[in-house]
Amino acid sequence: MSTYEAAGVDIAAGERAVELMKSKVARSRRPEVVDDASGFAGLFDVSFLLKYERPILATSTDGVGTKVMIAQQYGKHDTIGIDLVGMVLDDLVVCGAEPLFMTDYIACGKVVPERIAEIVGGVAEGCRLAGAALVGGETAEHPGAMGPGEYDLAGAGTGVVEAAAMLGPSRVREGDVVLGLASSGVHSNGYSLVRHVLREAKLSLDAVLPELGRPLGEELLEPTRIYSRDCLELARSVEVHAFAHITGGGLCGNLARSLPPTLDALLDRSSWTPPPIFPVLAEIGKIPQDSMDRTFNLGVGMAAIVTPEAADPALRLLAARGLDAWVLGEVVAGSGEARYR
Repeated sequence: MSTYEAAGVDIAAGERAVELMKSKVARSRRPEVVDDASGFAGLFDVSFLLKYERPILATSTDGVGTKVMIAQQYGKHDTIGIDLVGMVLDDLVVCGAEPLFMTDYIACGKVVPERIAEIVGGVAEGCRLAGAALVGGETAEHPGAMGPGEYDLAGAGTGVVEAAAMLGPSRVREGDVVLGLASSGVHSNGYSLVRHVLREAKLSLDAVLPELGRPLGEELLEPTRIYSRDCLELARSVEVHAFAHITGGGLCGNLARSLPPTLDALLDRSSWTPPPIFPVLAEIGKIPQDSMDRTFNLGVGMAAIVTPEAADPALRLLAARGLDAWVLGEVVAGSGEARYR
């Protein structure tokens, strides 16, 4: 006799996973969340938008790429959801939008309730850090398509910004100052290259390299820093013209997206020292500098473009919030590129 369970789908395990994650999801709740007894949709009261003159909704969707394979190999699943939130909601804040809510999607070969609850718990914690609500999600079991220990996750988020307060290239002016906001490490980009380096060097995730002082797996699974609240407070406090979320494509590639076609960002590579994981990867993998630049954030997870007068107050504000930041460069006449001196 053929049944869904015989095909590899465990409905009871899925239901248990939902029960285990409920308390974790509740920690990300915002006052605007509306309960839906059916659970088919996440509901969010947007009556507060009436106070906006012209509210603009912003939306973003993303995943965490092959970093999930490091989590699976190392057996640590409680922070990969934070990475997902960083990739999704910190894209929203680039235009000045406040993240409101997020949904997630997990596909796996086999539902292990405790593991799913750990993953979703990470998403909920990331949403809490970003000030957003996790209003719903889906877990899908794909036996045959994925191995029992394999999973992937993605998410989508929504935010809002007043039209007149939107940030971006049109605000950037010659003479503006570029600030670098420190990353927590590799974040969630470049892991295909990371895994290639580890595979070629036959390095175990349990290896403790002297430069890192902890197992390689712990270093590579350091969760993505969530910048949303810091960036929003910065935009409220000083004159910010643009942000750039430094993800795939590296610092110069992403910063160029926040520049108008007549201006360049001239950056000083000597203004910061990349975290040890980056020179370690470069040395072990013999990765050339241009490839490092295009692949990794190299210690800069977000960039802010501010007026010259705002630079010092901005650095003081970020320092008070516990976020390392520095003057990374300046905006000069050019052709829409970010480049090093």
